[in-house]
Amino acid sequence: MPTHGRQLPKGGKRQPLTGRPLPVSPRASVGGKVGLFLSTYVNKVDRKGRVSVPATFRAALPNRSEDFQGIVAFPSPKYSALEGYGIDRIEEIVTRIDELPLFSEEREYFETMLAESHRLPFDPEGRIILPGELIEHAGITDSVAFVGLGRSFQIWAPAAYAAHKAAVHERARQQGTQLSLGAAADRRRERE
Repeated sequence: MPTHGRQLPKGGKRQPLTGRPLPVSPRASVGGKVGLFLSTYVNKVDRKGRVSVPATFRAALPNRSEDFQGIVAFPSPKYSALEGYGIDRIEEIVTRIDELPLFSEEREYFETMLAESHRLPFDPEGRIILPGELIEHAGITDSVAFVGLGRSFQIWAPAAYAAHKAAVHERARQQGTQLSLGAAADRRRERE
């Protein structure tokens, strides 16, 4: 019986698992939390604008079979790229927008962002269809880069993302950019 490198306890029987069971569905989230979008994947776009969303990105979305299964994308206000979220995150954003004063410029900007957003449902193979206006905004041709950003992701033309990433790395090197992980991490670094 394979043990994946672990010793079986005396008697050769596995101990029962304790604690909360992992979700059965590959799309389910543990503890109701959404997973993280990590890494970068480059996938082909077919002539109909269909592209496969990385399986790890699909798995990071909440398991809400009764609701929308797909992603929400809109043109990035900062880059020639697309911003991508799960519907749960868009619902959080809408809640925050509702807290802004009616008719304020800030609220108007975010409402315009919602107006430019597209629900992109998954087909049975985990693909989405990118609308022409999103393809045009991001300069997408025959492939896209899905770029994980933690709770969100971006969709880029691969060459544009490579140039952006190189510029960000260079800027970080020049500025000496660091991320503090809290007091404990700072003390551990001081001891080393």
